[in-house]
Amino acid sequence: MTEQPDQAEELLQELRHGEKEALAKLFSLYRPKLWRLVNFRMDPRLAQRIDPDDVLQEAYLNAEKRLEHYFKDSAQSFFVWLRAIVNQTLIDLHRRHIGAHRRDARREVSLNGGPSPFTTSTGFAAQLVGSLTSPSQAAVRAELIQRVEEALQRMDPIDREVLALRHFEELTNSEVAEVLGIEQKAASIRYVRALGRLRAILASVPGFFDSQAGPLPRGRHE
Repeated sequence: MTEQPDQAEELLQELRHGEKEALAKLFSLYRPKLWRLVNFRMDPRLAQRIDPDDVLQEAYLNAEKRLEHYFKDSAQSFFVWLRAIVNQTLIDLHRRHIGAHRRDARREVSLNGGPSPFTTSTGFAAQLVGSLTSPSQAAVRAELIQRVEEALQRMDPIDREVLALRHFEELTNSEVAEVLGIEQKAASIRYVRALGRLRAILASVPGFFDSQAGPLPRGRHE
């Protein structure tokens, strides 16, 4: 189902008036974006046990339970509220299947509400390096991911998150601004600036441009 703003608003009004089946339709409408969130942020260890569809199924049940709270208290758009529930469901599943880590000062704190089991820079590095799959390439890929991740740690966390939200979750600028709690103009400025910094950072990583790395994000205007 392709996302249409008018359709989403109509379904939200139906849901507000007690038509429960509207939740399934809204979830289906936003499913491609929610799936990209899970696919990007899921720890590979967790991905060996469950798939993104399992996460989304549990998130749907969680949303159903919390729906009354959304209409009473939430100032968020419905999509951003759903996204937060999916993100929290992913964190809960990680704790359930993998367990809590000991505190590590190097770990990132998610900008989406809670500790992130699989950091943005880790996922970002894996996506940027691309797929080197032969046994010899796998070793090169692992080393390159580590180098890229260390380089990405030099970026401002919000700049890194802006790029992840825009390019890997494919959110609009207004959605990014709402997720991060910043003005749309600020989100747009940070995005352009972050792209420039990312290119400069990756240019400093030995072997990055010599590998079969994935393409760098290009600017998007929306």
